[in-house]
Amino acid sequence: MNNYKVILFDLDGTLSDPKVGITKSVQYALQRMGIDETDLDKLECFIGPPLQVSFSDYYEFNEEETQKAIDLYRERFKEKGMFENKLYSHITSLLKLLKEKNFTLVVATSKPTIFAEKIADYFNITQYFDLIVGSHLDGTRSSKTEIIQYILDKYKDFSHEEFIMIGDRKHDIIGATCTGIDSIGVTYGYGSFEELNISKPTHLVESVDQLKELLIPLK
Repeated sequence: MNNYKVILFDLDGTLSDPKVGITKSVQYALQRMGIDETDLDKLECFIGPPLQVSFSDYYEFNEEETQKAIDLYRERFKEKGMFENKLYSHITSLLKLLKEKNFTLVVATSKPTIFAEKIADYFNITQYFDLIVGSHLDGTRSSKTEIIQYILDKYKDFSHEEFIMIGDRKHDIIGATCTGIDSIGVTYGYGSFEELNISKPTHLVESVDQLKELLIPLK
């Protein structure tokens, strides 16, 4: 039986469903860049990966255009987008139970830390986390591998076998693999079963309830 002690949670698509806020903020940025995208579903691909990657990959923006799009995105996101968001059912009770079981809980997100902290406060879940780690506003430390490694360096008293990363996109699983820790892919978020399965997570679950069943017996 594994002996996980430090649990890393992705934010978007794992703890909360941010679709409205993120896609509308991307839509706003694209409109300001001269691109009209009326179908918000087509912008779900922006949920999870760093914005630097998504604007470049999906709209072939160069570095300057990408930075302009990110600045425009943040205009709307800071004002209202971050709050157009909702926790997945049973997440709060899961976090409370894990804390009671003395797990160390950490948010590991590609979203800038300052936004992640405000969102956690908004949902009143900050109390359950020992640390919230995201990217810097200048775009550095945005890859999940860098974020996880930063957390590992913060908790050097634990072995790699005592960490596990939970996320809904391949970036979460790849980041865990690259840093030598286990992972759980959750299919209730925005990564497909195929995307997650190809990334080879240690475990794969379909719901928050299954996540609870997987984690609690391990303690």
